Amino acid sequence: MTTYILIAMILGIAAGGLIHDQVAAPATQKMLAGYISIGSTVFLRLIKMIIAPLVFSTLVVGIGHMSDAGAVGRVGGKAMLWFVSASLVSLTLGLILVNLFEPGVGIHKVLSGVSSGVDAHAMTLDGFVKHVFPDSAIRPMVDNEILQIVVFSIFFGIACASMGARAKLVLEAIEGLSHIILRVTGYVMKLAPLAVFCAMTATIATNGLGILVNYAKFMGEFYFGLVCLWLLLILVGFVILGPSVRRLVMLVREPFLLAFSTASSEAAYPKMLEQLAKFPIARNISSFVLPLGYSFNLDGTMMYCTFASVFIAQAYDIPLTLGTQIAMLLTLMLTSKGVAGVPRASLVVIAATLSQFSLPEEGLLLILGIDTFLDMGRSATNVIGNSLATAVVAKWEGLLVADDDTTEMIEEMEVEPA
Repeated sequence: MTTYILIAMILGIAAGGLIHDQVAAPATQKMLAGYISIGSTVFLRLIKMIIAPLVFSTLVVGIGHMSDAGAVGRVGGKAMLWFVSASLVSLTLGLILVNLFEPGVGIHKVLSGVSSGVDAHAMTLDGFVKHVFPDSAIRPMVDNEILQIVVFSIFFGIACASMGARAKLVLEAIEGLSHIILRVTGYVMKLAPLAVFCAMTATIATNGLGILVNYAKFMGEFYFGLVCLWLLLILVGFVILGPSVRRLVMLVREPFLLAFSTASSEAAYPKMLEQLAKFPIARNISSFVLPLGYSFNLDGTMMYCTFASVFIAQAYDIPLTLGTQIAMLLTLMLTSKGVAGVPRASLVVIAATLSQFSLPEEGLLLILGIDTFLDMGRSATNVIGNSLATAVVAKWEGLLVADDDTTEMIEEMEVEPA
């Protein structure tokens, strides 16, 4: 599947470039891209179809099999410790690199009063609370509000664990549901190469290969930063997990490529759950930590927020003192934790930050054109960050069984997810 996805990505870039060159009218390009993107739209809709029942069933079963509510709190606390630390590292690295490379210096943009079209007020405390705490058990499932599903599932799972034998039948039924959803996931994932081809073709057909050249400096420096972040996270993973971190990286190649090529972390979630089970990580840990990570551990998005915000200030020749940049970093540290469920989350967070620090919100127009290409890297980074977070929490809980003997055994035979 990894090979098929890579081939589909390359073919999509070639096909998109050919359409852009051969079809001169932008309206026609957009129309063709719309038709072609139907393939990726269908795939992403199918993925969203299974996310809610998959998160609910695996999380409830995982918590239901934990010994007590204290275990849930302990695992959640360790996960949040990693999430906050990783976010701080990501934001700081982005801030350091954007000051080192200065990608916006020399652009000399002049304020024109044009609206960016992004609602800077979408990030509010009230909005964050509504994204966290559901007012219905059903609506979060319908709207795919992952964080709300997690909150409801935690309460439901703890209740099942506290009732013991009386909840056994319910837990067995939900566990059966989780296996069915995983089988459905396998069917949906067979469409991944087609979705990758359609997504890449549509994007390049509309924007052309030239957009990659025009923004090569900004994109190149940002992706260099992402690579540095990957290496840093893997290095920390090596310190905690030892040599087995190499096996973990190999296992998440497929979800990594899937997230990169579709620019969607959600698309990789089911496959990540399956691959982490092969590491092997206890399902009750992965089914608990991963959904939390999708809300609180978006490492790629964190780094992009500081990188893009300072880039816009540089482009408009607005100097930012060290104190202002540190205040911006701490502000982003808090506001970015509410991005779950917000459309175009990173752009909304950046818009809110620009507004708060009196920077021109229209500066978002500088990066809107290439945001899809940047989102590809951000989504792939989130896969690495969340897979490492899950493995580290499992290690801290003593539930990671990836010693040398186990690793050799797993490499010799196919392991079905628990």
